[in-house]
Amino acid sequence: MRWIDTHCHLDAAEFQADVQAVRERARAAGVDLCLIPAVTAAGFDAVRELAHRFGDGYALGLHPLYIAAAREADLTELERDLTRHLQDPRLMAVGEIGLDFFVPSLCTPQMREQQEYFYRAQLLLARRLDLPVILHVRRSADRLLKHLRELAPAAGWRGIAHAFNGSDQQARAFIELGLKLGFGGALTFPRALQLQRLARSLPLQALVLETDAPDIAPQWLYRTAGERERGRPQARNEPAQLPRIGASLADLRGLRPEDLGAQLRDNAAQALPRLARLLNP
Repeated sequence: MRWIDTHCHLDAAEFQADVQAVRERARAAGVDLCLIPAVTAAGFDAVRELAHRFGDGYALGLHPLYIAAAREADLTELERDLTRHLQDPRLMAVGEIGLDFFVPSLCTPQMREQQEYFYRAQLLLARRLDLPVILHVRRSADRLLKHLRELAPAAGWRGIAHAFNGSDQQARAFIELGLKLGFGGALTFPRALQLQRLARSLPLQALVLETDAPDIAPQWLYRTAGERERGRPQARNEPAQLPRIGASLADLRGLRPEDLGAQLRDNAAQALPRLARLLNP
């Protein structure tokens, strides 16, 4: 079975020493393509270079976790790079963008306002350039949805609500707006009952698979605080873990992994139309 990792930060510092080996392990495991989203303007060149180096896709955007240090000049640079590389077949979307109301320092009135300003500005860029969006959703689904509705293109949105972990109502609201929902290692934990219910009950056509590597390690890589105190370091997530995560999702849905994988490839190509050209050159 061939898989697509729709969210993988191969440019992260954790991969700097061995990114070639990481990508080779993923390909050997059956991961044909990774989508590498930027998180800051300083990383735009890196994600583009990695995508071309490994035959993957990339997205350009300003991540809400880094908005405290972002400036108007970063939006100018984002617009310039998106416009300059708009014909690059490996440029998939505007992302990773969104809102994060989990980190306390980002929840002050000033930071909430700044996050929403940058989020709306990037939505407007995506709408004007006819690009999908890759959304960061952490305790922020309702505000994300508000802005999506206000700024929706005539044809609707395309893209992915990454690492989705909201309610059933919120999930269906994103789907109604045209977005797919990203699921990954978090659903492999026995106590993730609500997330598993969503993964089982939502329309299969609305789901895509991701690792968010090096973050959101699946259950079999996770180390508890006690284990870490005893000298077992937290394992690094990699895109090579995607097929096993996919098998967990297939089990939840009562499907064969190969059938699930084929549907998820179609879903990813619907969310990111340029992806279809990479899969079928």
